[in-house]
Amino acid sequence: MRCCSCVLLLTSNILQKLVSMYKSIILFSFIITAIHSFAQKNADSLLLKNYKPVSIYKTPTANIQRASFPVIDMHSHDYVATKNDVDDLVKLMDKMNVKKTMILTYTTGKGFDSAVEKYSKYPSRFELFCGFDYTGYGTPGWQKHAVDELERCYKKGAKGVGELGDKGEGELYSKPTPGKGLHIDDPQMKPLLEKCAALHMPISIHVAEDEWMYENPDSTNDGMMNAATWHVNMSKPNKLGHDALQKSLENAVRENPETIFIACHLLNACANLQQLGDLLDKYPNLYADIAARYGEIAPVPRYAAAFITKYQDRFVYGTDNDPDEHMYLTTFRILETADEHFYEPNTFNYHWALYGLDLPKEVLEKLYRKNAEKIMNYK
Repeated sequence: MRCCSCVLLLTSNILQKLVSMYKSIILFSFIITAIHSFAQKNADSLLLKNYKPVSIYKTPTANIQRASFPVIDMHSHDYVATKNDVDDLVKLMDKMNVKKTMILTYTTGKGFDSAVEKYSKYPSRFELFCGFDYTGYGTPGWQKHAVDELERCYKKGAKGVGELGDKGEGELYSKPTPGKGLHIDDPQMKPLLEKCAALHMPISIHVAEDEWMYENPDSTNDGMMNAATWHVNMSKPNKLGHDALQKSLENAVRENPETIFIACHLLNACANLQQLGDLLDKYPNLYADIAARYGEIAPVPRYAAAFITKYQDRFVYGTDNDPDEHMYLTTFRILETADEHFYEPNTFNYHWALYGLDLPKEVLEKLYRKNAEKIMNYK
């Protein structure tokens, strides 16, 4: 009887343990399922704007502290508010090895004069570009007024014209009067472009946007966040598209061989650099800046480096961003290093990984300074 009792007790204990184990397994399974369900739900609700990838690759990283050669920034703007801010900017430029900055003011009249005064303390560190004055456009004789104002700005210190800008509806960047409906190849522009040649004033001009901005900002667009922010609405009548705007610049470059043109942002041909290469092959008076397109060329480093090296005499450095140390160092990192698979979503608003171009030293020196000196004809 005792043996039977022992067996029954043992069996009961085993069953209790089995039941307890079963409950634990069920609970564990429930927890795993809940975690998986939560993770899946979280992934489904994750917004792309909140996606901030951090590379897990443990690859060598260069520690860039400043540009390896003195730099001339051929594409900046009037970002600072006061003369004291200009003092701080010069200190930053010294730290980053930026020798000179071109301030593309867009402006004429009192706006340009005010900018000249603001930067007047540092004539060797800043040079200013003016805009075109389109006052009276559409009425007879407006070009004479525009040429007179161009000459006045030149005497006041303007070294070039820009940034002109046409995203399809005409020259809208110049202040205070834009040239709505007026494209760079319009015959009415001829006197202004010829005067720029006579005064040796290069023209910095932005045409179109990169191709991502013309595509639908949907799940198939690999530049979606920028494409949504900078989406080009082509529904307006008579608006020129990407290729037509590039053609308008080509027409102006071809018809004005003595005028130097600088195509901003690699002609906004980053998705197809050969579009720019074809024009560089044809027209020796055309150059291009790389301003604000580091995020677009860094995903294709071998191709971009080979392209820049091939046309190394035709590119100039530019930033087109509010100047700060991180911004400068990011541009230098992309141009100078062989760093791999890093992200700059806050700087460029793309979610793709970036890579250093590791440009040769002789190419860097031309890009950073020598080509700008050639354009501006420094002695």
